[in-house]
Amino acid sequence: MAEPRKATSREVTAEIISIGDELLIGQTVNTNATWLGEQLTRVGVRPMRVHAIGDDRAEIMAALQGSRADAVLITGGLGPTKDDITKQVLCEFFGTRLVRHPDIEERIAAFFRSIGREPLEANRAQADLPEHCTVIPNARGTASGMWFERDGRIFVSMPGVPYEMRTMMEHEVLPRLVERFHPPSIIHRTILTTGLGESHLAMRIAAWEDSLAAADIRLAYLPSPGLVKLRLSTYANQDQAAAKSRVDAKAAELYQLIPDLVFGEGEERLEQVVGRLLKERGNTMSLAESCTGGYVSHLITGVPGSSAYYIGGVVSYANAVKMEELGIPSDMLELNGAVSQPVVERMALGVRQALRTDWSVALSGVAGPDGGTEEKPVGTVWIAVAGPEGVKAEKVYYPGTRDLVIKRSALAALNMLRKRLISAS
Repeated sequence: MAEPRKATSREVTAEIISIGDELLIGQTVNTNATWLGEQLTRVGVRPMRVHAIGDDRAEIMAALQGSRADAVLITGGLGPTKDDITKQVLCEFFGTRLVRHPDIEERIAAFFRSIGREPLEANRAQADLPEHCTVIPNARGTASGMWFERDGRIFVSMPGVPYEMRTMMEHEVLPRLVERFHPPSIIHRTILTTGLGESHLAMRIAAWEDSLAAADIRLAYLPSPGLVKLRLSTYANQDQAAAKSRVDAKAAELYQLIPDLVFGEGEERLEQVVGRLLKERGNTMSLAESCTGGYVSHLITGVPGSSAYYIGGVVSYANAVKMEELGIPSDMLELNGAVSQPVVERMALGVRQALRTDWSVALSGVAGPDGGTEEKPVGTVWIAVAGPEGVKAEKVYYPGTRDLVIKRSALAALNMLRKRLISAS
C-alpha cells in the first residue's frame, strides 16, 4: 500500500511552453496547454504562465532562460523534420550533447517494421537524446520525452501530439512531479450557472464572494457563451476532510443565494441535466427549431441514451414548413411575423401534438447577420416550452455573431425546459 502524499509547506508552480509555428498562425489550437493546466491543478500544482512560441532557437532559449517555476513543461518540436529543434536547444541550454540510444532506436525500427516500412535516418535520429537527461518512454509514438533537473527545478520536454503527450503525462510525468515536490492537495468544486452574465452574476454574489477569504477559499469565474462556471478551490494541506467541509459549506450558501441560476456541477452539461430530469419522470420531448437549425437537437442527441426521452424534431426554417408540418395559420405568420410569441407558441404546441410527446421546445429568432429590423434586431429570439400544463414563451436578446446567437439561444431553451420540469415535479 502506497504511503499517503506528504504536504509541502509552500505552493508548487509550473510553466507551460508550447512550441510550434502552427500554434501561432492559427493552424492548430493549443489544446495541450489547456489540458496540462487542468491536470496540474488537480494534483496541487499551480500553473502560472503559458508561452506559445514558434520553432525558433532564440525564442525557445529565451523562454527557458526566463522561466521561474518549479516545473517547466515543454511540448512540441520533437518530430523527425528539420524544423523540430527542441532537442538541440535543450542541449545548448543544459550544456550537454545528443547521443544515440540503441534500445530506443531498435524500438523505433520495430515500430516501422510492424507497419511494413523501413525507418528513414530521420526516424532513427529520434533516438538521439541529450546525454544528461532522464529519458521518458513514449508508449504511443517514436519521440521520447526528456526530464532535466537544475537547481531544484524540473524541466520536462514532451511530444506535441496530444494523445502521445497525454499518455506520457498521466503515466510518467505527473506521478514523478508529485513524488518530487509533494504538492499540497487541492479541493475543487465547480458550480455551473446559466441565465446571467459574468459581471451581473459577480454583482449578485459580491457579499458571498467577499466572505470566501475568511474560509481560505479562492473563487474563479470561468465564462463561456451562455454559461458561467464558478470554481471554488482551497489547499487541503494535512486535513482534507476539513478543507472539503469548508468548500461544501460555501457551495451550500451559493445554492441558497442563486437557486434560479445553478443547474449542475463539475463537467456536467445542461443537456445532460435535462435528459436526467426527463428520464427520472419517464417523460418524452420534441423540438421545433427555426433559427437554431437543429443545433438544440444536436446537443440533446449528443448525450448517450437520449433515445429514451427524445422522440424527434422539426427544423421549420421556412414559413411553408411551419404551416405544413406544425399547423401554423398563414394569417398568424403574416400578422405577427415568424419571430413572435404567437408563432413560437404554436410551433411548440404543433410539434408536441404531431410527435405525441410530454414536452416540447420551440425557437424562432433572427440569428443574423442580416434580417434584423428596428423592432426585431439581430439577436432577438422567442422560445416556448409546451407541457402538460400548457405553453409558456419568453423573448431573449443575444447580440453578437450568428454562432453566438445560436449557441446562447439553445442553452436558454434547454434551461427553460429544465425549470419547467423542476416546477412540474
